[in-house]
Parts: sequence; C-alpha cells; structure tokens
Amino acid sequence: MRGSSLATRLFLSATAWVVVILLLTGIVLSSVYRAATERAFDRRLNLYLRTLIAEVATPDEPPERQFQSLGEPLFELPLSGWYWQITRTDSEKPETRASRSLWDKKLPKLEDNGAELTPAGVRLGYVDGPEGQTLRMVERPVDLGADGKFLVSVAGDASEIFAETRSFDYYLGGTFASLGIVLLLTTIFQVRFGLAPLKRISEAIADIRSGRAERLEGDFPVEIAPLARETNALIDANREIVERARTHVGNLAHAIKTPLSVIVNEAAAHRADPFAGKVLEQADVMRGQLAHHLERARIAARVTIVATVTEVAPAVEALVRTMEKIHRDRGIAIEIMADPRAKFRGERQDLEEMVGNLVDNACKWAASRVAVEVSVEPEVEPGAGARLRILVDDDGRGLSETERAQVSRRGQRLDESKPGSGLGLSIVIDLAALYGGDLSLSDAPTGGLRAELRLPGV
Repeated sequence: MRGSSLATRLFLSATAWVVVILLLTGIVLSSVYRAATERAFDRRLNLYLRTLIAEVATPDEPPERQFQSLGEPLFELPLSGWYWQITRTDSEKPETRASRSLWDKKLPKLEDNGAELTPAGVRLGYVDGPEGQTLRMVERPVDLGADGKFLVSVAGDASEIFAETRSFDYYLGGTFASLGIVLLLTTIFQVRFGLAPLKRISEAIADIRSGRAERLEGDFPVEIAPLARETNALIDANREIVERARTHVGNLAHAIKTPLSVIVNEAAAHRADPFAGKVLEQADVMRGQLAHHLERARIAARVTIVATVTEVAPAVEALVRTMEKIHRDRGIAIEIMADPRAKFRGERQDLEEMVGNLVDNACKWAASRVAVEVSVEPEVEPGAGARLRILVDDDGRGLSETERAQVSRRGQRLDESKPGSGLGLSIVIDLAALYGGDLSLSDAPTGGLRAELRLPGV
C-alpha cells in the first residue's frame, strides 16, 4: 500500500473491518437461529414423547384407542420422516411397538450413537432415518416397575430445521450484503468529506508556494485548526528569519566596504609605488568578489520567501525602455514579444537583474537588432508548475562553443574594450540556479547569440 493516498488507506481499512464484522456477526446470528430452531423442534418432539410415556403408563386403554392423542397425521403416513417407537427392554425378547409411518423399519438407538442422558433423563441427537433422511430424535428410558421397562423414542424429519436455517441464512446474507453496501457508501462519504479540510490545506499551501496566497485563510474544523495555525506561524517565522538575514547581509556589506575603501584611498595616494599598484589591483578584485558573494547571499535569503510573484511583461518592457536609452547612441532596435500571462515565481528585482544582464550583453554585441521573447510552457507533470522561457537574441557575430563556456565563468570577458566586470552572465546563472532555473547559450536565428533563460512560473 506504499504510495497510496490517506483516503485510499482509510477506505480499504474501513472496508476490511466492515467485511470482517459483518461475517462474524452473520456467523453468530446463524448459529443462534439454528440453536433456537432446534430448541423449538425439540420442544415439539418432547411433547410427543411425554404423550407417549403417558400412554405407556396407562395400559388399560383398549389397543385400538392407544396412541390416538398424538394428533399428528404424519405418524400415520408411511416413511413420512416422523416416527415414534416404544421398545420393552426388560424381557429377553424385546417387544416393539411403532408408528404406522415407520412401516417395518426400526429406529436406531441414540445410546449407540454416543448420545448421553441429559439431567432431565432424555437423549437428543441426529440419526439416519429409514429412507436416508436425517432425523432429529429424542428418546427416554421409562421404568414402570412391575409393568416393565421401556425405551420411548420420537423422531422428526430434520430437513425442517435445515430448511428454516437455510432460509434464514439467505435472508441474513441479503440483508447484510445491503447493509455492507450502505456502510461502504457511508464510509466513502465520510472519508471524502472528512478529509476535505486536509485537501483544502494542501491546495492552500500549494497556492502559498506558487505565490497566489500568503497565508492559510478560512475556517477549519477543530481537529485541523491547530495544523493551519502552526503552518501560518511557520510562514511568519520564515519571513522573520529572511528579514534578519537581509539585515545581516547589509551590515556585513557596510562593515567590509568601509575598510576596503580606506585601503584603496591610501593606495591611490601612492600610485607610483608598485606595491600600491598591486594593492589597488587586488582591491578591485576583492570588490568584485565582495559584490558577487554579497549578491548571492542576498538572493539566497530572498528566494526562501514564499508567496512572491512578479508580472513578467511589465518588468521586461520597463527594462527594454531603459536599455534603449543606455544604448541610444548605437541605434539598437529592441523588439519585445511577451506573453501577458507570464508570471515569475520570485521577486521583481531578481527578474530585472537576470533579464537586464542578458539584454545589456545582447545590446553590447548586437549589430542593429535585439529580440526578447517571453513565453509560458505548461507544467510537465502535475504539481511541478508552469515554466517561463525567456529568449534574448542579437544579430552580432555570435560565439563559438569555447567562447560560450568561457563567458559563463565568473569574471571572464572576451573583449576588454566592452564595459563591464565580466560578472553579468555568472550572476544570471547563479540567480537562475537558486530559483531552480537555468541559462543556456546557442546560435540565434538572426545569426548572433541566443540566451535562453528558464525560470519557475505560476
């Protein structure tokens, strides 16, 4: 059952218990009803038995009138399954009188079948009848003193017991089957609606993760409310930790930049000294490293925040307008094709930094044209979320495979005449990776370089 849902496990467990309980209850009820049917049958046999014993105890009745008070026509019908038999046991040659239904047959003794006397002095049990019927039989030894000793037996067709029990079992089975179906439907209803609040919480958490909501809202049952409350507390604590981390990053930046500026100023005052030149060179490297790692720390803290969504089209359009102003002297035309539905699951500042670096690089290397395309790719598997695909193409000279690998490394520049620190693509790659995205470089249809950025969407 590994990997199955909670609702499935609850339903299967409830189904198993319902089936087991109904089976056990059915067996118990069937046994009780069979025992009750046997007792009713035995009372009938005992009534005939007492009547026969009374007839034996009053032998002064004429033979033709003896045993007429039983009132059971089946005793007169040959081999009907209902028989009585009186056997005198104190003579050397036992004398036997029997019902006409017994014809010329004889009933077996229960004593021979291992039946024991009850406290009431009778034996009860099942025996095989003359015609192969199963008989329910009662017998009792009677001692009349000087009048003799007798064994009085009465037997009835046990098929009545079996038929009654079988009929009861059929009705019981049908009733329990209907009851089982009703109970299973009730269980399905309870599982479905009982677990509905958990499903709502799951959907609400998915909305928070994707940025469509900030907290778990709504009324929940008493059993689920603590879970919602603790989840909201966890979200608040996460935000507080991130804010604290941002503050520490800012403090660290100020703490390091100030001494570094002092070192640079002191070295600049002695530029003629080779040692001062080396200090300035390494200080510049330190500034780049410091800016890079502080940016990564800031980003890492920010991407842990949930519930942040950015509209992509307005952010890209604002960036393009800025880049057109920066590169106005080169006459670069920037085209935009942005899907208005595109949303980035992250902060606008990070999106602007990634796309801004890519567009800025494209404008630096383009001959006359840069194209930016933003599209939304549907989720590949349920729960994975949509993906953003941002293409930045230029019509410059392009890059070889070796050059693409080189520019992806931090601080690497192909042309020192172009402005920049060489950290642009490295920052884009790091930022994209922190958000679960990636950056790839390839040939653009316009002949230059294509930068393809994939990011999580909503």
